[in-house]
Amino acid sequence: MIIHVKAKPNSSEEKVEKISNNEYEINVKEKAEQGKANNRIINILSKKFNVSAKNIKIKNPASRKKIVEIEQQ
Repeated sequence: MIIHVKAKPNSSEEKVEKISNNEYEINVKEKAEQGKANNRIINILSKKFNVSAKNIKIKNPASRKKIVEIEQQ
């Protein structure tokens, strides 16, 4: 499954908002440096979709508008 995520790093609170079937907006407290925000986004998505974090790949990690591939088990 492929989803589109608009990342908002360095937020005051963490939240996930579903915009459409395959679009999400995710706020994380971590800063966008050294992959910290991306790692937190992967952890949040793994809990939301009930899959292992290793089954989630971010295709364009440097962008705030991310394309995320989630392998269902």
